[in-house]
Amino acid sequence: MKTLYELKQNLATVGQQLQKVEGELAQKAIDPSASMEDIQALQKSKEDLKARFDVIKEQHDTMEAEQKAQFAQNKGLQAVADPKEKVVQAKAELIKNVMANKPVSQEIYQALGDDSTGGGKFLPKTVANDIISEPLVKNQLREISTFTAITNLEIPKINFTLDDDDFIADKETAKELKTTGDVVTFGRNKFKVFAGVSETVLQGTHTNLVSHVENALQSGVAAKERKVAFAQNPKTGEEHMSFYSSQNGIKEVEGDNLYQAIKKAIADLHEDYRENATVVMRYQDYSDIIETLANGNATLYSAQPEQILGKRVVFSDAAIYPIVGDFSYSHFNYDIGTTLYERDKDVKTGVEQFVVTAWFDHQIKLKSAFRIAKVTSTP
Repeated sequence: MKTLYELKQNLATVGQQLQKVEGELAQKAIDPSASMEDIQALQKSKEDLKARFDVIKEQHDTMEAEQKAQFAQNKGLQAVADPKEKVVQAKAELIKNVMANKPVSQEIYQALGDDSTGGGKFLPKTVANDIISEPLVKNQLREISTFTAITNLEIPKINFTLDDDDFIADKETAKELKTTGDVVTFGRNKFKVFAGVSETVLQGTHTNLVSHVENALQSGVAAKERKVAFAQNPKTGEEHMSFYSSQNGIKEVEGDNLYQAIKKAIADLHEDYRENATVVMRYQDYSDIIETLANGNATLYSAQPEQILGKRVVFSDAAIYPIVGDFSYSHFNYDIGTTLYERDKDVKTGVEQFVVTAWFDHQIKLKSAFRIAKVTSTP
């Protein structure tokens, strides 16, 4: 079998012959003294050389494409010039290797900006960061709470201090700090997120595979955040993460109706928290308030929620009772340095699962920064 170099030489030789014959044919065609037999002979020669040229070119192009593909494969991710495309391809290869129970190469980790991994079973920080951002399923607290990804995080509950110990005007805050201390230490609460990956998706384009898996994981993470923050009966070990947990003991403010309870809850906050307060509540409850207040007046239905309640309103169906407060004191932290990945299979459906095990914590840094609004219980 000829080499690519030999095919290139043959292609050049036949190409030159073809070019020469085409030139002679052009001259004969305009020469009145040339016979038709000479012209037809040149035409036949041209057709033969053209056929030979096409055959050699097809062989040349096929072999060249194969060699380029082999070269790119040997170079791996180094052959990808576009940095964004390289990250997508690296993520896709990571997912495919995990699903096939194959080791993940150091090259993949390096492409994802994680040189220190050493080929272990840790999820690269690039992937972990992407998973905890921009979910399809929304945790509405992401708009107002604090989010970080720092291992062994410890932070002060209040961002500033004064040399005078009596600088805290809110007596509830002062009492809370004295009881619980002035530093929040974030723990590591384990949870798993499953992304179902069908054979079709796994064999599809890198872009579709990465998009499918990341969207599933991002949505699962957001759903977990929302679930623990609004849990009425939190799991053992997760009690401190819920606004409704008796362990947190967030003060409840009652009113004859929900509108009155929310307004009282806002007023009950110390001004340091009231200034930046947000109301998190169900849209259904807000609609009931508007219907009661409107009493046939259509103008209220077009008013912004902030105009009605006096504070920014964020809707979440998980907020069974409205929560009023400064949500900068609601803090989610992820320990992405120890995020693991693995594979599993749903025996019922046969769908493969790309599984991420992560650790996170939700700390309500100051309970006194929040109130829960409830309707007065009837005896």
